[in-house]
Amino acid sequence: MTHPIFSIGYGNRSWSQFSSLLRERNCDYLIDVRSNPYSKFNPGFSQQPLRTAALADKIRYVFMGDLLGGKPSRAEDYLPDGRVDYIRLAESPAFQQGLARLRSAHSQSFCVCLMCSELRPEECHRCKLIGEELAQLSIDVVHIDEKGHNIPQAEVIRRLDGGQNDFFGIPQKLTTSRGAYRK
Repeated sequence: MTHPIFSIGYGNRSWSQFSSLLRERNCDYLIDVRSNPYSKFNPGFSQQPLRTAALADKIRYVFMGDLLGGKPSRAEDYLPDGRVDYIRLAESPAFQQGLARLRSAHSQSFCVCLMCSELRPEECHRCKLIGEELAQLSIDVVHIDEKGHNIPQAEVIRRLDGGQNDFFGIPQKLTTSRGAYRK
């Protein structure tokens, strides 16, 4: 059985709440797509405690923020105003390598869940960057939202663009990060 690729944000959730959402969906792998796998706000979701907690719950933790993270190290992935250019980032060799690994896991019917910090998928690169690229490959992406509900990728995009496209068919808020990370 082929699963969708899930995505989730930890936000203010406890590990118990978070892992329950993963177990309900039979997730085999938790893929950390944060560029920096640490949290001052919720330290239990820093890389080492997270890896330990996941292992105790028989969920394999894999860090892929170096490949799929939303705050890249390459200067050319940023616009002059400091926001990340998701179109350019999606074309990078590292991102393509990460995407290939997700495709491979999906083709082997592993149930994987992408993880970042934002609870609301429309506020995260999991949706606007990774989700859109996977959708282009005909891979279903389902986001676990702040209420624990499954929301298909297309629905999250509708929330973002309100069903409206710009002249070229792509709203700018889908092709860039919300914030400026480089000045």
